[in-house]
Amino acid sequence: MADDGVQYEFKSVQAIRGIEARSIAKWQKAGWELVDQNQGTLRTTLNFRRPKPKLPWVLIAVAAGVVLLLAILGGIASALQGGDDKDSKPTTLPSETTVVASGKPSETPKPEESASDKSDADQVLTVKNSKDLAALLAVRDYCDETIGTFAAKYEGRTIEFDGSIASMPSHGDYNTRYDIGVYPGDKGPKSVVGPAFKFEDVNVSDLHLTGANIPDSVGTGDLLHVVARVGDYNPNQCLFFLEPVSTKIR
Repeated sequence: MADDGVQYEFKSVQAIRGIEARSIAKWQKAGWELVDQNQGTLRTTLNFRRPKPKLPWVLIAVAAGVVLLLAILGGIASALQGGDDKDSKPTTLPSETTVVASGKPSETPKPEESASDKSDADQVLTVKNSKDLAALLAVRDYCDETIGTFAAKYEGRTIEFDGSIASMPSHGDYNTRYDIGVYPGDKGPKSVVGPAFKFEDVNVSDLHLTGANIPDSVGTGDLLHVVARVGDYNPNQCLFFLEPVSTKIR
């Protein structure tokens, strides 16, 4: 069917394999139409389009006319005011102010970081002591813009939460290094709540497993108690990168 001269804007989004439906639903809700999708080893590229908004020419013309009229009126007002200034004379002279320099410049006190500020920065964030973390773990869209806001605000801070392994493909051509996808909660690859956390290019030993019974291996669906350092958020892939500090099998 012909597009009747409609111009489109296009967008490509990368989604994690197995949860493409969440990304498709999100962008379709925003008015985008799915054109096609290309599946890769770890991610699927989703290609969307939507009609470009038409320019409101009538409103632009009206706005331009208003700006021109204001410019003309401003010029007339400036000319009239300039004529009045020629005849006007100041009735009083400004008073003179004498400044006496002291022998030594004053020192500006430097703010000192309080002990409470330092302790707050070192505090591990949990759902009990951080409303922001509690809200983050409950988002319904793993591409929600608040995820990027949280990552920027708490970059380098340590967070603690219960999660599960959603995916665990090998990293590149390595057999013992992985890109581990972690979601909040207990549903693993079936999770529909929370950000798409990722431990990128890690060995099992990099998880720093703790607890009475430390397994030799971990896999998709395993339940974890995660302590990790906040890293970057990639809004194009909707991936929130974490650096594992310690991990415990639940």
